[in-house]
Amino acid sequence: MRKLIILGLLAATVAPSVASAQSYGEARRSERNLREEQRDLRQAQRYGDRRDVREERREVRDARQEAREDWRDYRRSHRNVYRGGNWRAPFRYSQWNAGVQLRPAYYNSRYYIADPYRYRLPRPGVNQRWVRHYNDVLLVNVRNGRVIQVHRGFFW
Repeated sequence: MRKLIILGLLAATVAPSVASAQSYGEARRSERNLREEQRDLRQAQRYGDRRDVREERREVRDARQEAREDWRDYRRSHRNVYRGGNWRAPFRYSQWNAGVQLRPAYYNSRYYIADPYRYRLPRPGVNQRWVRHYNDVLLVNVRNGRVIQVHRGFFW
């Protein structure tokens, strides 16, 4: 009986790690599939007719939806990575929208997300940085302070 209980506890601890590894693999495959569909769409726009372009747009939309769902599943299964923690700033919370220009105090290097790949955020472009603002994540152009993209409630 004791061996059965120990075996059950061992299985309970191993199963979540196997499920999360599978979820990460699924997320990577769906992102790769999205890139392939976008490449097919570009080819259809160059060489295909309207029907081909319409069909490829539909496939890109489906691939995007699948990638979003896989990312949400990954995020849900890895809650400890997205935990908010004790994060405070010397300014009050403001809900920012894309297109707003921030003062430098809101996006200085103190608030940069050093490793965006840990949170599965896309790579920022030239002169762009992912910035944490309380539980939100902002993609900011650091040259002019303009907000490019916003993820609200990103951290739990």
